[in-house]
Amino acid sequence: MPSPTPATEPPPGESTRRARRGRRGGSTEADRTAPAAPVRVVFLGGLGEIGRNCACIEVEGRIIILDCGIMFPDLDMPGVDLVLPDFSYLIDNADRIEGCIITHGHEDHCGGLSFLLRELSFPIFGSELSLGLARSRIEEAGLLDRTEFVIVRDHERRRIGPFDVEFIPVTHSVPHGFATAFHTPQGVILHSGDFKIDLTPVDGRATDLARIGAIASDEGVRLLLADSTNAEEEGHTDSERSVGGVIDALFAQNPDKRVIVACFASHIHRIQQIADAAIRHGRTVATLGRSMGKNVALARSLGLLSIPDASLVDIEKVGDYDPRRICVISTGSQGEPMSALALMAGGENRWLTVGEGDLVILSSHAIPGNETSVGKVIDGLTRRGADVVHSGLARVHVSGHARRDELKTLISLCRPESFIPVHGEFRHLTHHARLAALVGVPENRILLAEDGDVVELDGDGIDFAGAVAAGYLYVDGIVGDVGRGVLRDRQVLAEEGVVIVVVTVDSKNGEVLNGPEIITKGWVFAPEAEELLGEAREVVADAMVDAIQPGPIDVENLRRRARAALGKFVSERTRRRPMIVPVVMEA
Repeated sequence: MPSPTPATEPPPGESTRRARRGRRGGSTEADRTAPAAPVRVVFLGGLGEIGRNCACIEVEGRIIILDCGIMFPDLDMPGVDLVLPDFSYLIDNADRIEGCIITHGHEDHCGGLSFLLRELSFPIFGSELSLGLARSRIEEAGLLDRTEFVIVRDHERRRIGPFDVEFIPVTHSVPHGFATAFHTPQGVILHSGDFKIDLTPVDGRATDLARIGAIASDEGVRLLLADSTNAEEEGHTDSERSVGGVIDALFAQNPDKRVIVACFASHIHRIQQIADAAIRHGRTVATLGRSMGKNVALARSLGLLSIPDASLVDIEKVGDYDPRRICVISTGSQGEPMSALALMAGGENRWLTVGEGDLVILSSHAIPGNETSVGKVIDGLTRRGADVVHSGLARVHVSGHARRDELKTLISLCRPESFIPVHGEFRHLTHHARLAALVGVPENRILLAEDGDVVELDGDGIDFAGAVAAGYLYVDGIVGDVGRGVLRDRQVLAEEGVVIVVVTVDSKNGEVLNGPEIITKGWVFAPEAEELLGEAREVVADAMVDAIQPGPIDVENLRRRARAALGKFVSERTRRRPMIVPVVMEA
């Protein structure tokens, strides 16, 4: 049982330091009298960042993967499309993998499957909607023959190899998410999934606190892994249903404007509320953006989205309607460069030209790292004359993640023997760890884990048990073609530019036949800097004369001398450090 709730929160940093060390917690009498094989949890992503969620549960030497997500690149990752978990551990242990469970259909939890399946083959377990969303990417990659999609239902308890897994409904910003309870030889490991406690969900499918409480009372929760995204935010997250009233009011206040609403294509409940408001105000709905169209079709086919055929029109025909009678539901709420909304902001969308007669609603909140892109889109739409409403102006978005009071409710209900915060940046994990201590989880049973950590449960308690590779795998077009060195080069090119020097030498006597020729991009503007470029050519020519010795030509030495001479000149004259690329050709 947890110790009594302390009166005050532990001093900043104190519980974090204790948690990170991860001392063994004491075991119960039952644990000591009935020893069982240890159970391991391996974290491959999602701890210390938003995205790349991926972990493994290991029982009896077998592995089940829990989520396999992507992360969108930061500003210091130029040219990178996506960031994946390091799959080395999974590839090295391919023969031990039973399958992958996806807790819900967001890209940061299932978007990596189409990359992992290039290396491995395994079945995927999830709700019908989650599998439908994941299947789309896997089909695009031509990898359907590498997997089997196994639908699981609310409250289903399924045996997957040695794993006894129970699927518990939770409310999130995409329908049919699950918390997963692993009934293991070392007790129940409960993973919350992404969740919030919404008492009035749009579809009536609430987080099943009763079942979670029953597990805690009957078997007990040996280890709780819980969503930390909003661990810094006080109070409760508002109900998704609250957004519907705000959007309806915006329709009522703007009867003479065309309304364009951007949101996540996976946010089926948000799409439902937007469509309901539009239809109530006599408007026809059109979807814009490939993923929006596909997801709406999928959700309608599964009975999760109700839009009458008569109220839904193809975007190609939207020009045939009175703009005041149209509502367009679009992708691009995160400011993605080639998204439908970004193209509208730039005046390049083939279907819609945004202007003074338009109201654009961004029914989302910028994911950390996307703020600049979203700001540019808002600015572009406003410049074109549209009225733009976003979450800073009206309550047109609520989070799908639990805040502190909800997190305290879950921890109190579970009364876990041990606790590990997951899903969030390091500060979120830290605050969640302290919150668990505040609620009453003993500090020596709270582990603050990071990507790559291996945690082991046995009869003596819980502790760290080593580490595995868990770095970033960058995707730029194809998998694995971008490393840290490439990113550093790209940053230099972006910040300082490049200077290329080309020299042709006689392979027999070393005489300079042509050049040096200086080519520059991003260092100086060549037509305005002829005098400077002329001096640079002279410096390299002098270096070549000094470097050429009798005998066979050492091309590599000539390159080094050219780079050194030009680099010193550029630094002294301009105080800049562009990339220097010497090209020495033999004739």
